[in-house]
Amino acid sequence: MIRLAQCVVLVLVQVLFLNHVHLFGMAIPLLYIYFTISFRRGTPQWAAMVSSFFLGLVIDMFSSTPGLAAGSLTLIALIQPYYLELFVPRDSADNIEVSLTSLGFSKFFLFSGTLTLLYCLVFFGLESFSFFNVVSWLSHTLASGVLTSLLILAIDSVRSR
Repeated sequence: MIRLAQCVVLVLVQVLFLNHVHLFGMAIPLLYIYFTISFRRGTPQWAAMVSSFFLGLVIDMFSSTPGLAAGSLTLIALIQPYYLELFVPRDSADNIEVSLTSLGFSKFFLFSGTLTLLYCLVFFGLESFSFFNVVSWLSHTLASGVLTSLLILAIDSVRSR
């Protein structure tokens, strides 16, 4: 129930506020990625992928990006549990929460930042669907990835208090 409320809040914040923010004409905060990044260890992969797909589908409907967010979030949900195993100790609990307090700052920053950059790379790559303007594609990816990573760190630090 808490995850559903988190999903609804992230969609509302993204659709009502963050979709209208374009820093320097290229950085768009994509905060809804936090939902997929923060799945607990041991979450069934099918559940993570299906819920991420539907979250992306809702974002796509409100953002006029047909299938971009859905496909990119599904990819991140596919990768997240395997990538998380690199950051948690083997003897930790099966349902460990992905947060600043459980992973520590450096591990959480590297974990969430890498997945965010991968998401942005795929999302903006599919959006441009060409490699004619690689500099623009990479600048959108890096700017949005850094901005989104900073927002994720800020929200998780407030949430884990």
